[in-house]
Formats: sequence, C-alpha cells, structure tokens
Amino acid sequence: MDGKDAMPAGAHSRVRLTYDDFLLFSDDGKRHEIIDGEHYVTPSPNRRHQQLLGRLHLSIAEHLRANPSQGEVYLAPFDVVLSNWDVVEPDLLLVVGDQLDILIEKNVTGTPAIVVEILSPGTRRRDLHLKRRLFERTGVREYWIVDPDARLIRTFRRGDDAFLAAAEFLAAERATLTTVLLPGWSLAIDQFFV
Repeated sequence: MDGKDAMPAGAHSRVRLTYDDFLLFSDDGKRHEIIDGEHYVTPSPNRRHQQLLGRLHLSIAEHLRANPSQGEVYLAPFDVVLSNWDVVEPDLLLVVGDQLDILIEKNVTGTPAIVVEILSPGTRRRDLHLKRRLFERTGVREYWIVDPDARLIRTFRRGDDAFLAAAEFLAAERATLTTVLLPGWSLAIDQFFV
C-alpha cells in the first residue's frame, strides 16, 4: 500500500496517533511514519533510489571517518522522533557534532541537522510539501531533496525562522554540492547521477 492509511475520524475531530502508537506498527518491511498524528506507509524503494542513497551515504560517511568530530550519518530505517505526533524515517540524516546528544540507541530524539529524501512516484508530494513543512517547523537546518528523474538535488537551508529559497544542483551543469555543516565535503552532481 502506498500513501496514507485510512484513519478513524469523528464528525468534528480526528484521532491523532502518537509515538506509542507508532511502536505498535507491524514490522512488515514498509516504512511507517506519523506526521501530525497521521499514519503514512511507503513501500520499499526501487533500485535507482537505493543506488543514489548508497552513493550519498558512502560519500558523507567517508568524509566523517576522516573528520569524526563533524557528526554521524544514518540511513533509513532509523526513527527520528521530532515530537509525540511526528515520527519519520528519512532516507538519510546527519547529526552534527554539536547535537550528538539527540542520538540514543533506538532512535534520534530531536531534530537532525540535515535530512535527505529521494523522490519516488509514491512519495513525491509528501516529500516536497508535507515533509518540507514538517522539517521547516521542527528546526532542520538543511533539507535536501534528490530528484532522480530531473537529475538534481534541491537544498533548503534554514534562515531566521524558515527555510530559504532552494538552491538547485544540476548534473547537466556539473554543479558541486557543499554545505557549511560539513566543512571540506563536496559532491560532484554529474558523478552522483551516473
């Protein structure tokens, strides 16, 4: 099943699921998330998604191996508990050195510095709109959206109270992605999308 599960709702109110409800979901190989108390289910990703995710993880992990004080990087499935009503499993997340206290053995309890989602037909709208608003509201410093079809990475960076306009890094333009959150790291976009 892809998309939102059916939710019981009254005439004037709806049931909001919590982290306790999340812990009761079956381990069925799908990604379960709660956003603003609503349950979302995503099927397993496709091969292209996994190739790109693996490349990005490897690039950042190699950099962090040489610069361990800069943070830690994780792949899904790894729960990120943003609030009692918001529990997500981003494709990739980075917790930087000044926030390592949000890492506990079973999850991330707080807001990671960088969250990355790789678009797929079943998650495109949710990643572009619903999750973007969630990550903006909860204080994510950077939100990266990888679009395999357009061969681009769109980044949103935190301004004073909200995300700044997106920067786009296109493979066709031989762009290089960098971030102030990982000094010394860069990603050649044309090599990433080979």
